[in-house]
Amino acid sequence: MTKSVFILVLILLVFELKPVQAAGDDTLKYVNGAGFQLIGKGFSDTENLYDRLPASLKDKTRPPVWSLSKNCSGLAIRFRTNSRIIAAKWELTGDVVMNHFAPSGIKGVDLYCLEKGQWLFVNSGRPAGKASSSVIINHMEGKDKEYMLYLPLYDGVSKVEIGVEPKASIEQPVVDSPRKAKPVVVYGTSITQGGCASRVGMSYTSQLSRMLDRQFINLGFSGNGQLDLEVAEAMAGIDASCFVIDCLPNVDPEQMKGKYLRFFEIIRRNNPKTPILLVENLHYTHGSFNPKVSALIAEKNALLTSYYKELKKKGDRNIFYLRADGLIGDDLEGTVDGVHLTDLGFKRLAENMYPVLKKILK
Repeated sequence: MTKSVFILVLILLVFELKPVQAAGDDTLKYVNGAGFQLIGKGFSDTENLYDRLPASLKDKTRPPVWSLSKNCSGLAIRFRTNSRIIAAKWELTGDVVMNHFAPSGIKGVDLYCLEKGQWLFVNSGRPAGKASSSVIINHMEGKDKEYMLYLPLYDGVSKVEIGVEPKASIEQPVVDSPRKAKPVVVYGTSITQGGCASRVGMSYTSQLSRMLDRQFINLGFSGNGQLDLEVAEAMAGIDASCFVIDCLPNVDPEQMKGKYLRFFEIIRRNNPKTPILLVENLHYTHGSFNPKVSALIAEKNALLTSYYKELKKKGDRNIFYLRADGLIGDDLEGTVDGVHLTDLGFKRLAENMYPVLKKILK
């Protein structure tokens, strides 16, 4: 290969690998996302805007729970613009890295657009470190449209800015979607929080929010969905359409015996007629080869079944039960590590939960 040909190949490779940038993207105007509607937030009295638990729990709940409440899972910024270009800048609080979880899922952002009543994925903003800037989409028609920008699943943000063309309008949304009134509140684990979706809009709570056109409050705390009663007290104050308790992966049978019914009763006391859905422990894919794992899951699910029957026997007509069989498929392909879900696993989980929740919400 001659020297000139080698240089030409290198130039082509550089241009191939370089992210496509909008013409004139350095002249975009950026507006603070804090001025727009924030969906998926269950409490107004948080320490920082993009937190998930009220400030009053700072010294009451366990430190890991408080720390994880700073992650933005389920939060999204709603706005309307006629810009042909949409960009984002965001500053992370942690810059988290994991060896089984894509950075675009941990700390990226996802843009969705409302088209004919459906939320459609536009593109992702990929993280580049603690401070990121990304032109998410370019060359659009320039028509007024409704957008939703999902925030990171496993990291916090201190600031989010949305970039549009200098002469474009960017305003509050006109359409109430996903509907704000009476959200679904989901309490759970790392799986609930979104581990390990390849991008942030693929967590099962966000998928269900779009499918049911209703806001979901994500209270998933990685490794720490351990039936903390003060979290139940906070949840009980939300005017919800349904509560979902999906925490079995983080508790053992003894913890269940000590706290599960108490956790349930705290929510039920303030919400006597609100539906509550109890969800079994998913069947981990590696449990097919590890009998100890499968036996533990079977024990927890049997215990949960007994609680459900006990509560029904006492006359609770607004309690529902979701079995784990087939929730993420039966081909063992739904996880990244035997436990945490891939996009395939999350899609299957959302699609299997959808008819159950749709029926409950009616």
